[in-house]
Amino acid sequence: MRILLWHVHGSWTTSFVQGRHDYLLPLTPGRDADGLGRATSWDWPASVQEVPVERLRDTDVDLVVLQRPHELDLVRGWTGRVPGRDVPAVYVEHNTPGGEVPFTRHPLADQSEIPVVHVTHFNRLFWDCGRAPVDVVEHGIVDPGHRYSGEWARAAVVVNDPVRRGRAVGTDLLPAIADAVPVDAFGINVHQLDDALAVEPGRLWTFEGLPQGRMHTELARRRVYVHTSRWTSLGLSLLEAMHLGMPVVALATTEAVAAVPPEAGVLTTRPEELVAAVWRFAHDPEEAHRVGAVARQTALARYGLGRFLADWDARLGAWGPTDAESSSAGSAST
Repeated sequence: MRILLWHVHGSWTTSFVQGRHDYLLPLTPGRDADGLGRATSWDWPASVQEVPVERLRDTDVDLVVLQRPHELDLVRGWTGRVPGRDVPAVYVEHNTPGGEVPFTRHPLADQSEIPVVHVTHFNRLFWDCGRAPVDVVEHGIVDPGHRYSGEWARAAVVVNDPVRRGRAVGTDLLPAIADAVPVDAFGINVHQLDDALAVEPGRLWTFEGLPQGRMHTELARRRVYVHTSRWTSLGLSLLEAMHLGMPVVALATTEAVAAVPPEAGVLTTRPEELVAAVWRFAHDPEEAHRVGAVARQTALARYGLGRFLADWDARLGAWGPTDAESSSAGSAST
């Protein structure tokens, strides 16, 4: 199939484009948020092709993967086709609902032509999707390999925009963790933490926007991974850390409670227990290695790439075009 999608969530897209299809990514002259094209921080196969937006109207498309509400309008404007009517479409919901949870109405709740696919069962439970058909395809990860050495008795955190997102991603919890164990924060705009948090010098280091492969290597050198998010969908960085063989400590919120069994790490809703667990792993390398090995096996079994791609192929086969539709996919409708 020829699948049109946007480069929105790099880690999720990295797994999705490992399949056997051709993946078309819109490209705008300035590579803005609606036309980033191919990734620079992830390794994507040659089947991922950039398509300048001015050529999309004449480009064959078998199915559109939507990830943001305004992409419905982008498809109409750039291709001349209406998603769900002129070209099959599916909407992937990456995020937990905002607004008046659990009453938040999904943007696609009042239609039935485009399925809404959640990345976690927690998301499906909390979004009000109305009469829209819904499904769940859980995450899958490109296995980075068992790299864990835990040679540094420091804690690792991966988060984007921690200052802007604040309590949602648990930024307020970092000073207490750093008081117990030095913390290394990886991600986009993590450098803003230096001015935003009152942390003793040397207790919080930041690593800005590392390529994925290098970040994985650096994470695996830290003794323990900490997932501080209160209200986000299941973080792919948590699953990546488990694949690396790291012990994990996380808040017992959203889908994390299903992803991390007791033998693979520590889940808690009590900040004091979170800090204590981080301290314990940092000071007990033997336990950290043992628990990390279980975390890796757990992640491989539930969040492996093969299962993820097979689940998606099953859905794409059901939602994709018929032979007749595919043969005429290049014709634009208004």
